[in-house]
Amino acid sequence: MLTKAELTSKYIVETVAPLFNQKGYAATSMRDITEATGLTKGAIYGNFENKEGLAIAAFKMNANELLKKVGAHQNKSDNPLEKLYLITDFYRNYYVVSRQLGGCPILNIGVDAAYQDTELLLQVQRVVIKTQEHITKLVTWGQAEGRIRSEVVPNTFARFLYTRIQGAIFMSQTMDDYSYLSEATAEVDRYMDENLKP
Repeated sequence: MLTKAELTSKYIVETVAPLFNQKGYAATSMRDITEATGLTKGAIYGNFENKEGLAIAAFKMNANELLKKVGAHQNKSDNPLEKLYLITDFYRNYYVVSRQLGGCPILNIGVDAAYQDTELLLQVQRVVIKTQEHITKLVTWGQAEGRIRSEVVPNTFARFLYTRIQGAIFMSQTMDDYSYLSEATAEVDRYMDENLKP
């Protein structure tokens, strides 16, 4: 059972996570945070050391929720190649999911924190690295089982897949147009059909 302090921290993070995601770290003021939570600045700082600490907690919550959704979607198959197709299948419908979150947390916070050399940027980089490593492991596993061509370079493919999807997320959000993601995921699927299948 959570303590009162833990419940308060949880409430703060859940309340401000969409704010940070939509407005960005720099543009979200303490006034925005106190208005959203209904708590005083003292109450916020009683639970978090500073605004960056709160932003990191909010990003971790948003990123973990996203990674859980992707993971649950991939669990529809035990085949490593099919799991790669399930990644593109998940992101094919990500436009709707991300709009509910106020945009993609990895893209939004990553761009916002990119020029600030902070712990927040390091957290985003860790999620990107973790995601690419996951894709790399799927390719290696698929090669070991003979389901993916041996000449495919696992980490190169991982970077291609993730970069193509993140670029399409950026364009879909910026242009408010789902077709960028639809076209990009179809392109990655075609690439896998032609280059990964034995």
